[in-house]
Amino acid sequence: MSPPISFSTVAPGAAVSPVGSPMGGAVAPKPVPSATQAKLHATAQKFEAIFVRQMLASARSANMGDTLFKSQANDTFRQMQDERFADIAAARGSLGLAAMIEKQLSAQVGLAAPTPPKGG
Repeated sequence: MSPPISFSTVAPGAAVSPVGSPMGGAVAPKPVPSATQAKLHATAQKFEAIFVRQMLASARSANMGDTLFKSQANDTFRQMQDERFADIAAARGSLGLAAMIEKQLSAQVGLAAPTPPKGG
């Protein structure tokens, strides 16, 4: 029989090495402070919103012969509408771009991968 497994708590920010590895072995990802992960998540969402805005602006720039409702006021309204739509799409993770960016950046800076949202 093998000895029972014991679990110990690790202080936030402390490096953790696998048990039984010679010379400390590979270091596991550092526990992520929630503030850092929250900043990374917010930044990734903002980037996704910018990306969606650019896509919508590009699509709207294609002139389909719509001259009946062409006005500066309508253009401003459409721009505001597109910005709001982009913010909502990014907040909901509709494209999944923010999640991919967050995962990639977390790995690059040595943070643990973000946990997937519950119920989604």
